[in-house]
Amino acid sequence: MGRHELARQRRRWSPIALAVMAVPVAAAMTAGGGVSPVAQDTAPVIERAASPATLVAAGIAPVDTAQWRAVEAEPVVQALPVGVAAESGLQVKTILAARAISAAFPEILSIGGVRPDSLRWHPNGLALDVMIGDPNSAEGIALGNEIVAFAMRNADRFALQDCIWRDTYYTPGGAQPGGYGHYDHVHVTTKGGGYPTGSEVYFQ
Repeated sequence: MGRHELARQRRRWSPIALAVMAVPVAAAMTAGGGVSPVAQDTAPVIERAASPATLVAAGIAPVDTAQWRAVEAEPVVQALPVGVAAESGLQVKTILAARAISAAFPEILSIGGVRPDSLRWHPNGLALDVMIGDPNSAEGIALGNEIVAFAMRNADRFALQDCIWRDTYYTPGGAQPGGYGHYDHVHVTTKGGGYPTGSEVYFQ
Protein backbone atom coordinates (compact mmCIF):
# COMPACT_ATOMS: atom_id res chain seq x y z
CA MET A 1 0.00 0.00 0.00
CA GLY A 2 1.52 3.37 -1.07
CA ARG A 3 1.83 6.57 0.88
CA HIS A 4 -0.88 8.24 -1.22
CA GLU A 5 -3.35 5.50 -0.27
CA LEU A 6 -2.52 5.99 3.44
CA ALA A 7 -3.01 9.73 3.10
CA ARG A 8 -6.43 9.21 1.54
CA GLN A 9 -7.45 6.91 4.40
CA ARG A 10 -6.33 9.41 7.03
CA ARG A 11 -8.47 12.12 5.44
CA ARG A 12 -11.70 10.18 5.88
CA TRP A 13 -14.06 11.84 8.34
CA SER A 14 -17.19 10.44 9.92
CA PRO A 15 -20.49 12.22 9.05
CA ILE A 16 -20.84 13.14 12.73
CA ALA A 17 -17.48 14.89 12.88
CA LEU A 18 -18.29 16.79 9.67
CA ALA A 19 -21.61 17.92 11.13
CA VAL A 20 -19.90 19.27 14.24
CA MET A 21 -17.19 21.03 12.23
CA ALA A 22 -19.80 22.62 9.95
CA VAL A 23 -21.24 24.75 12.70
CA PRO A 24 -18.42 27.30 13.22
CA VAL A 25 -17.86 27.45 9.46
CA ALA A 26 -21.52 28.25 8.82
CA ALA A 27 -21.48 30.87 11.53
CA ALA A 28 -18.40 32.54 10.07
CA MET A 29 -19.97 32.65 6.59
CA THR A 30 -23.26 34.18 7.74
CA ALA A 31 -21.49 36.70 9.97
CA GLY A 32 -20.01 38.25 6.85
CA GLY A 33 -23.38 38.41 5.14
CA GLY A 34 -25.02 41.13 7.23
CA VAL A 35 -26.40 38.77 9.94
CA SER A 36 -25.25 39.40 13.49
CA PRO A 37 -23.27 36.43 14.83
CA VAL A 38 -25.05 36.91 18.15
CA ALA A 39 -28.27 35.91 16.45
CA GLN A 40 -26.90 32.65 15.05
CA ASP A 41 -28.65 29.64 16.60
CA THR A 42 -25.73 27.24 16.31
CA ALA A 43 -26.41 24.91 19.23
CA PRO A 44 -29.58 23.37 17.75
CA VAL A 45 -27.60 22.58 14.57
CA ILE A 46 -25.36 20.28 16.61
CA GLU A 47 -28.39 18.77 18.31
CA ARG A 48 -30.01 17.99 14.98
CA ALA A 49 -26.77 16.64 13.48
CA ALA A 50 -26.28 14.04 16.18
CA SER A 51 -27.75 13.09 19.52
CA PRO A 52 -25.54 13.43 22.62
CA ALA A 53 -25.37 9.64 22.94
CA THR A 54 -24.10 9.38 19.36
CA LEU A 55 -21.48 12.07 19.96
CA VAL A 56 -20.21 10.26 23.05
CA ALA A 57 -20.10 6.93 21.21
CA ALA A 58 -18.04 8.54 18.47
CA GLY A 59 -15.61 10.00 20.98
CA ILE A 60 -16.30 13.55 19.80
CA ALA A 61 -17.74 15.25 22.88
CA PRO A 62 -17.90 14.23 26.58
CA VAL A 63 -21.58 15.09 26.96
CA ASP A 64 -23.44 14.25 30.15
CA THR A 65 -26.62 12.85 28.60
CA ALA A 66 -28.55 12.92 31.88
CA GLN A 67 -27.81 16.63 32.23
CA TRP A 68 -28.79 17.17 28.58
CA ARG A 69 -32.18 15.56 29.17
CA ALA A 70 -32.70 17.68 32.28
CA VAL A 71 -32.02 20.87 30.32
CA GLU A 72 -34.36 19.82 27.53
CA ALA A 73 -37.13 19.05 30.03
CA GLU A 74 -36.78 22.37 31.88
CA PRO A 75 -40.05 24.33 31.52
CA VAL A 76 -40.04 27.61 29.64
CA VAL A 77 -40.71 30.58 31.91
CA GLN A 78 -43.40 32.81 30.40
CA ALA A 79 -44.89 36.11 31.44
CA LEU A 80 -48.49 35.95 32.60
CA PRO A 81 -50.95 38.05 30.60
CA VAL A 82 -53.56 40.23 32.26
CA GLY A 83 -56.45 38.02 33.35
CA VAL A 84 -60.13 38.71 33.95
CA ALA A 85 -59.60 40.63 37.20
CA ALA A 86 -59.56 44.42 37.21
CA GLU A 87 -56.07 45.12 38.58
CA SER A 88 -56.48 48.75 39.57
CA GLY A 89 -55.72 49.10 43.29
CA LEU A 90 -54.44 45.54 43.71
CA GLN A 91 -51.05 44.86 45.28
CA VAL A 92 -48.40 42.91 43.39
CA LYS A 93 -48.91 39.47 44.96
CA THR A 94 -52.66 39.79 44.51
CA ILE A 95 -52.13 40.63 40.84
CA LEU A 96 -49.86 37.61 40.48
CA ALA A 97 -52.50 35.35 42.04
CA ALA A 98 -55.25 36.80 39.85
CA ARG A 99 -53.26 36.34 36.64
CA ALA A 100 -52.12 32.84 37.56
CA ILE A 101 -55.68 31.75 38.38
CA SER A 102 -56.96 33.20 35.10
CA ALA A 103 -54.26 31.35 33.15
CA ALA A 104 -54.80 28.05 34.95
CA PHE A 105 -58.61 28.20 34.91
CA PRO A 106 -59.82 29.84 31.67
CA GLU A 107 -63.40 28.83 32.55
CA ILE A 108 -63.35 31.52 35.26
CA LEU A 109 -65.01 34.57 33.70
CA SER A 110 -65.02 36.99 36.63
CA ILE A 111 -62.60 37.80 39.46
CA GLY A 112 -63.46 40.66 41.78
CA GLY A 113 -60.77 42.75 43.42
CA VAL A 114 -60.89 46.17 45.05
CA ARG A 115 -64.28 47.14 46.47
CA PRO A 116 -65.68 48.88 49.56
CA ASP A 117 -65.85 46.58 52.58
CA SER A 118 -65.88 46.86 56.35
CA LEU A 119 -62.73 44.71 56.48
CA ARG A 120 -59.45 45.95 55.01
CA TRP A 121 -58.64 43.12 52.61
CA HIS A 122 -60.61 44.18 49.53
CA PRO A 123 -60.20 47.97 49.93
CA ASN A 124 -56.42 47.57 50.32
CA GLY A 125 -55.96 45.38 47.25
CA LEU A 126 -55.22 42.22 49.20
CA ALA A 127 -58.19 40.05 48.24
CA LEU A 128 -59.85 38.43 45.23
CA ASP A 129 -63.31 36.97 44.72
CA VAL A 130 -63.00 34.19 42.15
CA MET A 131 -66.58 33.74 40.94
CA ILE A 132 -67.69 30.16 40.23
CA GLY A 133 -70.22 29.51 37.50
CA ASP A 134 -73.09 27.29 38.73
CA PRO A 135 -71.46 27.04 42.18
CA ASN A 136 -73.95 24.54 43.60
CA SER A 137 -73.43 21.94 40.87
CA ALA A 138 -70.97 19.08 41.24
CA GLU A 139 -68.83 20.68 38.52
CA GLY A 140 -68.88 24.09 40.20
CA ILE A 141 -67.96 22.65 43.59
CA ALA A 142 -65.14 20.64 42.03
CA LEU A 143 -63.84 23.75 40.26
CA GLY A 144 -63.82 25.74 43.50
CA ASN A 145 -61.98 22.92 45.22
CA GLU A 146 -59.37 22.89 42.44
CA ILE A 147 -58.81 26.64 42.75
CA VAL A 148 -58.29 26.36 46.52
CA ALA A 149 -55.82 23.50 45.97
CA PHE A 150 -54.01 25.55 43.28
CA ALA A 151 -53.72 28.54 45.62
CA MET A 152 -52.37 26.35 48.43
CA ARG A 153 -49.77 24.76 46.14
CA ASN A 154 -48.59 28.26 45.23
CA ALA A 155 -48.88 29.71 48.75
CA ASP A 156 -45.25 30.86 48.93
CA ARG A 157 -45.27 32.37 45.44
CA PHE A 158 -48.54 34.25 46.06
CA ALA A 159 -47.63 35.21 49.66
CA LEU A 160 -50.98 33.61 50.39
CA GLN A 161 -52.76 34.37 53.65
CA ASP A 162 -55.96 32.38 53.19
CA CYS A 163 -58.78 31.11 51.00
CA ILE A 164 -62.44 30.83 51.93
CA TRP A 165 -64.76 28.47 50.08
CA ARG A 166 -68.00 26.74 51.01
CA ASP A 167 -67.97 27.62 54.69
CA THR A 168 -64.34 26.59 55.22
CA TYR A 169 -61.35 28.81 56.01
CA TYR A 170 -58.14 27.49 54.42
CA THR A 171 -54.56 28.52 55.23
CA PRO A 172 -51.24 26.91 54.26
CA GLY A 173 -51.28 25.40 57.74
CA GLY A 174 -54.66 23.69 57.46
CA ALA A 175 -58.44 24.12 57.14
CA GLN A 176 -61.07 25.24 59.61
CA PRO A 177 -64.73 24.59 58.71
CA GLY A 178 -67.81 26.39 59.94
CA GLY A 179 -69.28 29.88 59.81
CA TYR A 180 -67.44 31.34 56.81
CA GLY A 181 -70.01 31.33 53.98
CA HIS A 182 -68.64 32.00 50.47
CA TYR A 183 -70.69 29.49 48.51
CA ASP A 184 -70.62 31.24 45.13
CA HIS A 185 -66.96 32.29 44.97
CA VAL A 186 -63.50 31.44 46.28
CA HIS A 187 -62.13 34.27 48.39
CA VAL A 188 -58.32 34.54 48.09
CA THR A 189 -56.26 36.80 50.36
CA THR A 190 -52.56 37.60 49.90
CA LYS A 191 -50.12 39.54 52.03
CA GLY A 192 -49.87 42.12 49.28
CA GLY A 193 -46.23 42.84 48.59
CA GLY A 194 -46.85 46.55 47.97
CA TYR A 195 -48.49 48.47 45.16
CA PRO A 196 -47.11 48.09 41.63
CA THR A 197 -44.86 50.71 40.08
CA GLY A 198 -45.76 49.78 36.52
CA SER A 199 -42.47 48.03 35.74
CA GLU A 200 -43.42 44.62 37.14
CA VAL A 201 -43.49 41.45 35.02
CA TYR A 202 -45.52 38.57 36.40
CA PHE A 203 -44.30 35.05 35.58
CA GLN A 204 -46.05 31.70 35.59
